[in-house]
Amino acid sequence: MTMKRRDTLALGAAALLPAGVHAGGTGTEVQGKKVLRYAFPTAETGFDPAQINDLYSRTVTPHVFEGLYQYDPLSRPAKVRPQTAVGMPEVSDDFKTWVVKVRPGIYFADDEAFKGQKRELVAADYVYSFKRFADPAYKSPAWTFFADFEFEGLAELRKAALDSKKPFDYDKPIEGLKALDRYTIQFKLGSPRPRFIGTLAGGDLVGAMAREVVEYYGDKIPAHPVGTGPFRLVQWRRSSFIALERNPTFREVRYDADPEPGDAEAQAILRRLKGRLLPMIDRVEISIVEEQQPRYLTFLQERADLLEGVPADYVDQAMPGGRLAPNLRKRGIQGYRMVRLDQAYTIFNMEDPLVGGYTPEKVALRRAIGLAIDLETEIRRVRKGQAIPAQSAVVPNTWAYDAAFKSEMSEFNLARAKGLLDLYGYVDRDGDGWREMPDGSPLVLRKNTQPDGLQRQLDDLWRRDMKALGVRIEFIPQKWPENLKAARSGKFMMWGVGGLSADGDGQGGLQKYHGKQVGGQNMARFKNPRMDEIYEKLSTMPDSPERRALFREANRIAAAYMPYKMHVHRVVTDLAMPWVIGYRRPLFWQDYWQYLDIDGSLLPGA
Repeated sequence: MTMKRRDTLALGAAALLPAGVHAGGTGTEVQGKKVLRYAFPTAETGFDPAQINDLYSRTVTPHVFEGLYQYDPLSRPAKVRPQTAVGMPEVSDDFKTWVVKVRPGIYFADDEAFKGQKRELVAADYVYSFKRFADPAYKSPAWTFFADFEFEGLAELRKAALDSKKPFDYDKPIEGLKALDRYTIQFKLGSPRPRFIGTLAGGDLVGAMAREVVEYYGDKIPAHPVGTGPFRLVQWRRSSFIALERNPTFREVRYDADPEPGDAEAQAILRRLKGRLLPMIDRVEISIVEEQQPRYLTFLQERADLLEGVPADYVDQAMPGGRLAPNLRKRGIQGYRMVRLDQAYTIFNMEDPLVGGYTPEKVALRRAIGLAIDLETEIRRVRKGQAIPAQSAVVPNTWAYDAAFKSEMSEFNLARAKGLLDLYGYVDRDGDGWREMPDGSPLVLRKNTQPDGLQRQLDDLWRRDMKALGVRIEFIPQKWPENLKAARSGKFMMWGVGGLSADGDGQGGLQKYHGKQVGGQNMARFKNPRMDEIYEKLSTMPDSPERRALFREANRIAAAYMPYKMHVHRVVTDLAMPWVIGYRRPLFWQDYWQYLDIDGSLLPGA
């Protein structure tokens, strides 16, 4: 089979690469290779798992780094299976001690940090990789998440580094993270964790890194991901273009899956690809295209093979009424639609002097803002019907999601919103049409935003809704990474963002309310003793009716204090060119490129 030359999606001059990152080819240089081309709508931030928190960076990293476990690519509901582990873990009766065997004979991709030597993956690599989240030098946004597991001795190691202001002591053994021998890892947790295996399946964060690579590249490690996975980074132009290529030293792994017997789509994919050597494609090229129209047109012009998330303005053109448009169907284009395991929401900084705080008048302000947001119009006009109202932070298709649960989160009630503000003294004192604070000072909301088409539409709706409430609002447009940095440090008032579930349990959505995760997942900086108590109980309890009841209580607390205004769970529509084989959107995991093929016989001009 001869692969035809295809234009790459990347535009502009050749990338300026960090030392050690190889230049990848475009245009004729990729002739003969199977190349998957598509676009991210938002820029990445880097590729060091300990230093990232954004979806797009975490889409790249699990293709480079491998966790001990992974999710079956076709099974719905999700099933965990070994990745670099030998079999399933040995677990103590109290779910506190987990022992995992690493499969011998797995090697890291070749890199100059290894000085020409082949480097085998061993248990100590996972111990080291987990410890990195505790190292104060990295200021890891995921530390609060890892701290919650209470790995025995890990918090003490971190405190020692903070108190002494000396480098983190990676060589000091601890019970919580221990290599029992070359291939055996022991995890000892401070409390029962029945669902810890879901964490071990998170290759986007807990993939193994080699200590010598981290030490070799130092503070440039975000540009030098070196793992055991199917791909390696070969080109990176920040916020513009990313290219990965097949890892030539990747071990022999063949396509397999365990879909449900009645899942016809999955069974068809399995029949076609079972036994194929992975990865099936040679290269992945990703451009950052923030504006909706260029991203959609790039796909239609066949300069991209996959369009993940058809922009809302073009959904009715692509799949009117949920059916693929005739003109696209005639071209052999494939269409997919599902309710995504995510939510879009607004963050209120609980430490901000205007919108933050826990006193009745501050709670009333946030709740009034939430009640004044017209979600029906947001869904219909801005999102073009591609969403359902969110009642809580627990997302669809995760354990404890309750489709029958209703809360104030989805309520649009302008009269009630005005009544709340009137009751607590947010009134128009000078007759200019705008409300003031109870003490007479100006009431002006400041909301961080991004300079793209979708956000401009959402901002216009916010401006309309707040005007109807009599509240002034200003917008601060910045690139997404800058907004994320501001949110992590608490230097903002409000910001609208989206979040995707990292596993199949609903508790992940409640991380943002956990007091111990302030500065990490809890960007609202919300602190509530009862919510913390519930969150910690949920972590240790087996799935049961009692656990579901605690979820309901947590959802009520979240709606009452409103540190986040939940907007919607997004419906996502994807399009793939006819030559893309095996695509099925993952539920919540991010690694899937190795499971795709490009059929060269279907390429234009073949």
